Amino acid sequence: MKFASLRQNVRHLAIAFSTLILTGLTGCETLTTGGNTSFSYDPVVQQPQNRSNVKMKLSTSAQRLYLVEGDKVLLATPVSVGTASNPTPRGNFTIYSKTANRRRVSSPGAGYPMTYWMEFAPAYGFHWGFVKPYPATHGCVRMPLKAARKVFAMIPTGTPVNIAATQPWDETIGKSLPRLDDSALPDPPMSYLLSPQVFSDAQQGKMWNF
Repeated sequence: MKFASLRQNVRHLAIAFSTLILTGLTGCETLTTGGNTSFSYDPVVQQPQNRSNVKMKLSTSAQRLYLVEGDKVLLATPVSVGTASNPTPRGNFTIYSKTANRRRVSSPGAGYPMTYWMEFAPAYGFHWGFVKPYPATHGCVRMPLKAARKVFAMIPTGTPVNIAATQPWDETIGKSLPRLDDSALPDPPMSYLLSPQVFSDAQQGKMWNF
């Protein structure tokens, strides 16, 4: 699983943000969260008529995930995808493994929660993670917590996944979604991240004090 240390990422972003403020760059306001963090996002969901007909459609350029049945979008959410140096794989895949309470095994970052893990390729999956309005992962797809919980509950293993640069809904539904930015959120305590509480909270659609 290619997932950078949560603590290291937040620290680097905090330093970069402070530097922009000190140098007085006029574009710094685009980095603020505006109150729209992934923890405030609770997507509307429509239940499918037949779960076996549900498909996942990911747009890497728009950073949008659409859960669809036929031409009908059941759920749409902003996500974070892989960077240019560590891109999210494109193509057609299948969700072949689901684990609600998964933790990162390898180092660095061993033990970090990868809640609502839905694996579509070896070491690549959809899961809860801090969402940013730019590519920020090592190839996995980070989702808002409530969106990840709803998608996890709706899709069975075997669900088809299409990952492409664009999807047909990017200019309509995709543009109506909020801009989510977790960059300024504090890093939760390690004692919390490594405890069973992180998973019991996730079942209620919450985490720490966000």
